[in-house]
Amino acid sequence: MTEREQFLGQIERLVGSHALHGSESLCKLLRYLAKHAVEHPGSTLKEYQIATEVFGRPSNFDPQLDSTVRVQAGRLRVKLAEYYASNGAEDTIVVELPKGAYALSFHHRGAPVGRTHGPRREIERDEGFERSGSRRWMIAAGALAVLLACAVAAIVVLLVARNTAEVGAAGHEDTAPAAFHVFWKRFVSGPEEPWVIFSNAAFIGRPETGMRYYEAAHDSRNAILDHYTGVGEVLAIHELDHVFGLLHHRIRVKRGSLFSLDDAKNNNLIFIGSPSENLTLLEIPGTQEFVFQRVVSGRRKGDLEIVNVHPQPDEPKQFLATPSGEPLTEDYAVVALIRGLNPAQSVLILAGTTTIGTQAAVEYVCRQDSIEKLLLRLSVSDTGELKPYEAVLQVKVTRGVPVETQLVALRKGAS
Repeated sequence: MTEREQFLGQIERLVGSHALHGSESLCKLLRYLAKHAVEHPGSTLKEYQIATEVFGRPSNFDPQLDSTVRVQAGRLRVKLAEYYASNGAEDTIVVELPKGAYALSFHHRGAPVGRTHGPRREIERDEGFERSGSRRWMIAAGALAVLLACAVAAIVVLLVARNTAEVGAAGHEDTAPAAFHVFWKRFVSGPEEPWVIFSNAAFIGRPETGMRYYEAAHDSRNAILDHYTGVGEVLAIHELDHVFGLLHHRIRVKRGSLFSLDDAKNNNLIFIGSPSENLTLLEIPGTQEFVFQRVVSGRRKGDLEIVNVHPQPDEPKQFLATPSGEPLTEDYAVVALIRGLNPAQSVLILAGTTTIGTQAAVEYVCRQDSIEKLLLRLSVSDTGELKPYEAVLQVKVTRGVPVETQLVALRKGAS
């Protein structure tokens, strides 16, 4: 294979990896940057070019008003780092997206980091092949002798390693940042895996004829269709599974309609989705400071809002997303750690007023930088204990993707 083919093959390996699985926009961006890197080595791309050709932005795209490219490039940079810290730790080709430019770099494992290779490297390597050919048979003979000598030792090592697999697995915990261990301690320290309860709202109707929310006042429960959930919940479970994998722990997933109070009494729980769709949240103690409810009057009647029960100075009394019927550009979400029905158990609520807000809430607690900021606001050290809290996130949305999330309200020891 030529070096160009090796590089593009590594890109496809990344696209098919666990780190990028389900991230269609990031995969599209990665392939685009890779193609440009191998076809135009040494040149960089403009943000405008990426926005219009990759993300379908119009010709009047203004990078000062739309940060999609910068946000997606940052997410891709994180995903690449995650891949090479886990499944790609032994890959011979490393792909990086250096900060400050939109140009991928390729380098072979052991080569100087940051050196960008293009098709010209193949020519250089071919020219050097003949010069070094006369010595290769001697190198190969020596290498074969070394390999034979190491074979017996390798067999012994493998036999020992098999008996110490659990110890070895524990030694890989360093792949997860310290902030992850603090934030998720309550959910990974017990013998049982936590339950992840995702919302699947009760609908009436069928996809081919149209669906609407179940209304207890005049709908029969026999007509409920509870087989659907939002795209945000699906991506959220993927994110949680990845984080718990870094922590060498598993999760158990259950849809909300199958959840029981026995689950609540005996397990740590992570709820994905608001009480309006994850109805089982109504059966257990919930948030006290930031409460989901429907607007009962006015032009926003029926829209879901987050009520700020005890607003602080300069805080609104309620948090409302973009009005229903309009393209979603802003959402709000709650991240809350509360005590369960059994005080020894914990409940984490990750819920937006829309499925996109829910996705953003989960991504917020699955990213090192945002977790570190939250722990700092909660005054929790790397060895500290996370106590109950409730927080509200403001989420900026572009074309159905959460592109910016920030903490706008926080209550310590709220529940």
